[in-house]
Amino acid sequence: MDAVELVEIAPRDGLAGGGLALSPVDTIELVECLAAAGLRRIEAASFCPPFSPAAEQVLSALPRLPGLRYGALVPDQAALRQAAAYLDEAQFVLPATEDFAQRQEKRSQAELLAELAEVTKAGLEAGVPVSVGIAVAFGCPFAGEVPRAAVVELAGKVAGTGPAELSLADTLGVATPDQVRAMITEVRAAAPGIRLRCHFHNTRNTGYANAIAAVEAGVRVLDVSAGGFGGCRFAPGAAGNIATEDVVYALERMGIATGVDMIAVADTAGWLAQRLGRPVPALLGRAGMFPPTI
Repeated sequence: MDAVELVEIAPRDGLAGGGLALSPVDTIELVECLAAAGLRRIEAASFCPPFSPAAEQVLSALPRLPGLRYGALVPDQAALRQAAAYLDEAQFVLPATEDFAQRQEKRSQAELLAELAEVTKAGLEAGVPVSVGIAVAFGCPFAGEVPRAAVVELAGKVAGTGPAELSLADTLGVATPDQVRAMITEVRAAAPGIRLRCHFHNTRNTGYANAIAAVEAGVRVLDVSAGGFGGCRFAPGAAGNIATEDVVYALERMGIATGVDMIAVADTAGWLAQRLGRPVPALLGRAGMFPPTI
């Protein structure tokens, strides 16, 4: 099977929700450790207010290495233009429901789609490809169940704005593997030619099964977070993102290359846990490699 590209999101989305925070200096060290472990796409910062000053501080200090791509979350075209000098790629979020768009983004879906068109245009002008994440694609804390047809229709509209990549996000961690497979099949038909990416949370212990289902359905880009840190402030009790080291273990045992040193990531997750004062949700660091290394 083809290799799977992992997008490391611990420095940004992995610290979202749950009151987790790192200083810019620690964030820089975290990104450097993740890059040393072999991760080549790292979402390092957010240019959403009030995080922009720290984002510039972090991204301006990071080493620039061949093949290493840094990304950040941008809420609008102004943020992308501000961040373009530091970025290799940008992430824009568009909720699958009107309720989530209004409460989280303070804009309607129509307004966000219009903004996305401007963001992708600005990205093309600046040489910064834009990846669009459809948030709450499998379930919304305000609207409940999200009809697959609504997500598929939205995906078609998103594809029409010209992004480089479209991500399906299980923000609440409610999806199941059969839903993931069906969603990917229908979105691929509605948005042919666009590269698909998936983002899973492990809130109900289905995140890893969903990731494998996505890979088996042909997705070759997954979001992961070192240690499994993360959360969602709109979903009480939500667990973190699927853990980088645990995903790498599963994929490598399946014969799918990732290019990532899972032990180095587990060590980095231990360092991060000390900085955050939280236990590591991931299991590889506790269980160890198999077969055991000498």
